[in-house]
Amino acid sequence: MRIRTERLAQTIKKEVSEIIQFSLKDRRVGFVTVTDVTVTNDLSFAKIYINILDDEIKAKERFNNLKKAKGFIRSELAKKLTTYKVPQLIFIFDESLKKGNRIEEIIKNL
Repeated sequence: MRIRTERLAQTIKKEVSEIIQFSLKDRRVGFVTVTDVTVTNDLSFAKIYINILDDEIKAKERFNNLKKAKGFIRSELAKKLTTYKVPQLIFIFDESLKKGNRIEEIIKNL
């Protein structure tokens, strides 16, 4: 990534985390962690990696509720960014923490 896209990705990560935590009124989303953000070179799409620490059924339900709030999150993000174009948001469920815990458990059992 270039410096501009990296800087924008970090800004989006910070702002989306704050929007979800403080501005989103839908309590069905619950506690959500933004783990990473990648932005395409033309700044048209932002992939936002989300981690939800809950059982699998509730996590998927919360993730779906978060995806439904995508329009609100993007409009709030537009108010905070100084760029001409606000990227489309793509939420991706990040399972790296769960996989890491599973690997740690397997190693522990050896």
